Amino acid sequence: MVDYLVSTGGLRPLEISDKLLCLFSADVTMKGDEYVVTVPRREIDTGSVEPGETYRVALISRETEVESEESQTATANDSTTNTNTVSSEPQPPVEAGEIRYVEVEDIGKQGDGIARVERGYVIIVPGAEIGERVKVEITEVKSNFAVGEIIEEEF
Repeated sequence: MVDYLVSTGGLRPLEISDKLLCLFSADVTMKGDEYVVTVPRREIDTGSVEPGETYRVALISRETEVESEESQTATANDSTTNTNTVSSEPQPPVEAGEIRYVEVEDIGKQGDGIARVERGYVIIVPGAEIGERVKVEITEVKSNFAVGEIIEEEF
């Protein structure tokens, strides 16, 4: 049995289990009377998932709207923001200096790669192409996005 969590509207936080094993983009195809989500071989090869096991699957629409990098930066640098206020907003799921493996899903308006991690949090990856899986070092963290510098391509 497979449970599905489907989100079709804009950027909004999703409850993602701490047991998340892998995150990848895939097409849903029809095979006879079933719909199939193909798990990339690299997820099996890296030991994230095992053939024959049952997993919960979350489907998140690719049609989410990504703000332009200028608007994200302007919002993050808004001088009226009070940094001493305790917020109920979730903290970014990454920290500066952290190493992450990400898959680039989109290209932003400035031509940079866009990857998403937990809760749909955006990591901007300059110089990356759609579909690339890269190892990045997080160089800048804001409340609604981070910037990651590529340190290894196609791992």
